[in-house]
Amino acid sequence: MQRPLSGWKVIVTRPRDQAEELVRRLQELGAECLIYPTIRIVSPRSFEKLDRALQNLHSYHWAVFTSANGVRAVLDRMAALGMEPSDLGLVEVAAIGPATREALEERGIQVSLSPQEYRAEGLVEAFSSLDIRGKRVLLPRAEEARDILPKSLRTLGAEVDVVPAYRTVPDTENGQALRALLTQGEVNAITFTSPSTVRNFLAMVGEGAVDALSRVVVACIGPVTAEAARDLGIRVDVVAREYTVEGLVNALVESVARDSFCAQ
Repeated sequence: MQRPLSGWKVIVTRPRDQAEELVRRLQELGAECLIYPTIRIVSPRSFEKLDRALQNLHSYHWAVFTSANGVRAVLDRMAALGMEPSDLGLVEVAAIGPATREALEERGIQVSLSPQEYRAEGLVEAFSSLDIRGKRVLLPRAEEARDILPKSLRTLGAEVDVVPAYRTVPDTENGQALRALLTQGEVNAITFTSPSTVRNFLAMVGEGAVDALSRVVVACIGPVTAEAARDLGIRVDVVAREYTVEGLVNALVESVARDSFCAQ
């Protein structure tokens, strides 16, 4: 029996050390994966704000994590400060989705709140059922991120400290090779798992990047990533309904079956 993605070549733009699950699922379904990271996760420009927040965890009521990257960055910094993951037990912990929750629970950290919709708007809705007036909320995240979560939590009455825990920077090492793959029509699809993977793809490939994508199926992990792509002039073909790696793979498979795309 032919697998649903047999004959397909799919570009994965996640950082190499985070691409394993997506690559595994695509390969199980018959795809050949080409890993071309468009971003790297690095330390923030300064640890001052993060260190101060972590050393004063007892002053917060909530810590809100919006990515597994944020979890890893915070736990790494806690270790550097001589702290233990269990120290997060001083606060209630919220996680934006299953990957973030898993990253926390793997280290023995109990998650008190997760939304039904795995994005900032879902977290706001989950918090709106609680009384967080006057509560102090720690939000460690990427240096550049959407403002909707802190603004909305403040509207609900919380005092929110937005603290940079990591940065995403362009990984431009293989831009020329990626451009050649796309322009020569050697791939069938490309996956984007965050707005930063989209933005840095354009920086990596350079002139003609948007036109090159017109030759492949563009698949995004959720509406926030899809909106970022469309804002940059990219046509989006597939958007996952569940904003997870599994949701992205399922959406791509469904789209292939529905629209009868033909592998080259």
